[in-house]
Amino acid sequence: MNSWSNTEEPWTVSSMGELLALARAMEKEAIDGYLALAGRMRAEGRPDLAEVFDRLTAEERGHLGNVDRWVEARHETVPPVAPPPEPMFDDEGAALVAPELLNSYRAFSMAVRNEERAFVFWTYVAAHAPSDEIREAAERMAMEELGHVATLRRERRRAFHELRRIEADCSPGDLATLEMRLADHLESRAALAGGERGERLRVFARDAHARAAHLARTPPAETPILERVPDTVRDRLVPLCELILDAYLDLAERSKAEEERVRAQAFAGAVVQCLQTLRSLPSH
Repeated sequence: MNSWSNTEEPWTVSSMGELLALARAMEKEAIDGYLALAGRMRAEGRPDLAEVFDRLTAEERGHLGNVDRWVEARHETVPPVAPPPEPMFDDEGAALVAPELLNSYRAFSMAVRNEERAFVFWTYVAAHAPSDEIREAAERMAMEELGHVATLRRERRRAFHELRRIEADCSPGDLATLEMRLADHLESRAALAGGERGERLRVFARDAHARAAHLARTPPAETPILERVPDTVRDRLVPLCELILDAYLDLAERSKAEEERVRAQAFAGAVVQCLQTLRSLPSH
């Protein structure tokens, strides 16, 4: 079958029935994908992300309902249709990656890229449509996908700014609190790991204690940082480590004094080493 991305040998939709069948199949593919991800997140103890994927599932079901109403209004017979030669829905490895490495921003980013991919597909179908009717219908589908892109990009920005707000609000005193939390998590994980890995994690825990001792000279914010950080971050080792790393990088960018900037960068480098080790450990 010819690839829709290959303009020399275009892959075309030959009838309105085929177009609507294809639209229905694409929406069902997305629904199945998001349902599977929501189920996995619940099984892995990430109800926060399960809710995000539930919202995406509901959004896709709304899209499918629009297609079905279009079919009914036209009294169209929808034939079986082969899927596009290049898959529309891509979970980008989310079904395989450790759930600790996911967050709402990444989930919405995946959804945005899927909708953008669908938009490009429908514009391609429109460009190679064999009739005005099919071209106009494909253009309508493309514009609907573009509307979905706008909605999801807003959600992604909201999730991004929420994460950035927490990172940017971290004072040195707040970072000391987070480093102590990290040290506790590392010591607990070291006890489980044992052997050489366990000792390596204990070294990271001692380093975190040392950084906390240095940073504790600055008082924390009035609202305790642990109350502002979601429990899916503060109670999980890798997300907490990632938050601390981003906070140090943000602190380095904001620091006007050279000494403070260099120290924040050095602390960030140490956290990178810790994070790389954590990512190499088997998940529990």
